[in-house]
Amino acid sequence: MSCYQWHNSREIDEWFSHMRKGERLSENQIKFLCETARDVLIKDSTVISVKAPIIVCGDIHGQIDDLYELIENVGGPVPDFNYLFLGDYVDRGHHSVETISYLVALKVRWPSRINLLRGNHESRQLTKTHGFYDEVMVKYGNPNVWRYFTDLFDYFPVVAVIDNYVVTMHGGLSPSLTTIDDMRKISRVREIPDRGDLCDLVWSDPHENDMDWIPSPRGCGYLFGRNVSAEFNFVNNTGCIVRAHQVVMEGYRYTHGKSVMTVFSAPNYCYRFRVEQYKQKQLPIAAY
Repeated sequence: MSCYQWHNSREIDEWFSHMRKGERLSENQIKFLCETARDVLIKDSTVISVKAPIIVCGDIHGQIDDLYELIENVGGPVPDFNYLFLGDYVDRGHHSVETISYLVALKVRWPSRINLLRGNHESRQLTKTHGFYDEVMVKYGNPNVWRYFTDLFDYFPVVAVIDNYVVTMHGGLSPSLTTIDDMRKISRVREIPDRGDLCDLVWSDPHENDMDWIPSPRGCGYLFGRNVSAEFNFVNNTGCIVRAHQVVMEGYRYTHGKSVMTVFSAPNYCYRFRVEQYKQKQLPIAAY
């Protein structure tokens, strides 16, 4: 049992104040935060439904200053604006602990305003070798904080559908998943496997070749062609697949005509979706 309890919203707001000053949460605070967040996330399913307007953000990768800039000066403050993050919050950057602590605390404080999808780096296997585990060991002297967060990652939803029209995930499509209903049937509360539908959703990438499916050179997931994304959108009556997972220096990039959009947020990019404008064939985002 954690020694921390929140009796009102003012107490968690004090946590935000301390984090914004560069102070890390203690191990016990993170334990309680993750226990509380699990109780929030367990109510979600593998596929969640969200409504526009919503700000959709790609990879963050431990860049806490960029996250603060994104929320405070680019997208807009919480809870005035709704956010959907597409995964990869940790690893590579030097402040993964601070980044994931802040995002999870936002989710606990405003659960209907903050949506956190799972990326391929929200796994035990990758975080053990790509920076998060080592960062925790340096900052806390033991792996407990890493374990609290990686256990929590199992409860993150994997797909979000905006206004029944825009389908979002971290990676891409899977040859074993034809419909959104197929995605809903995935059991998400587990470590991301090396193959299979859950793996594909967080690892796959679009490609421009004629072939529909090619095993990914990443070693997990697939490369999927324009016919695949067009067929998926047709079958599901959706207009666009929005995903992250790849570095896009201009912040966002269309592929497969405009059937797929890749969003990358680590260098201060953020995009506000306007689904109604997309349906009218106008640019669906405001880029800052």
